[in-house]
Amino acid sequence: MTTTSNDEQLEPMPRDWQRALAVVAHPDDMEYGAAAAVVEWVAEGKEVGYLMVTRGEAGIDGLEPGESARVREQEQRASTRTVGVVSLEFLGHRDGVIEEGLPLRRDIAAAVRRHRPELVITLNHRETWGGRAWNTPDHRIVGRAVLDAVGDAGNRWIFPEQLEGGELEPWGGVRWVAVAGSPEPTHAVPVGEEAVRTAAASLAEHRAYISALSDEPVETYADSFVRWGVRLAADRFGGRDCVAFELYPR
Repeated sequence: MTTTSNDEQLEPMPRDWQRALAVVAHPDDMEYGAAAAVVEWVAEGKEVGYLMVTRGEAGIDGLEPGESARVREQEQRASTRTVGVVSLEFLGHRDGVIEEGLPLRRDIAAAVRRHRPELVITLNHRETWGGRAWNTPDHRIVGRAVLDAVGDAGNRWIFPEQLEGGELEPWGGVRWVAVAGSPEPTHAVPVGEEAVRTAAASLAEHRAYISALSDEPVETYADSFVRWGVRLAADRFGGRDCVAFELYPR
């Protein structure tokens, strides 16, 4: 995850919005990234929806893809409920080999037009997590596609077929794209103990996935990871536990 030697202090994330859409590559990407911030936002009465580009079918070595997709979708639904998010969709692109290009941008733009968020959240699109910790192709491709598709969604002449029949309209109301896990964060959301515990519980819902990664008890693994994550940028945010984002104003 994020490591940086930058000493510049992080700014508080904007709070003057009501609706957000998180677009990430895999089930568990939000739980390994921004779930504690989502808990705080939902507690404030904000609406947050989740969009998974894949079903995570290539994520567990011991399960064939069809079964892995079933299990990981089920785990994501449980995880999403844990943080209070009620809207969860899966695009069904192929896990591990997401293709960069117009079909992906088209699908994300349609989701943005449908949900009409002011804030869009995604995961690190940069080559590394910081230093030499290499990022995966799926994360890089989806993150870049999100940044592009937000602009596409507001332009009626891009993917105009989506507007036929009047079910969708252009949406240029996205004000920010917030990238979790970026090695170049600019802003942060302070998180309290209840949000940390809830975020850890949401990560622990990915039981099959975590069990394939580690011999550590699932709840211990999840709690340790989330607590480690919210301390990463604390020294740049007044010593407070936080979720850091690289914020792109639109």
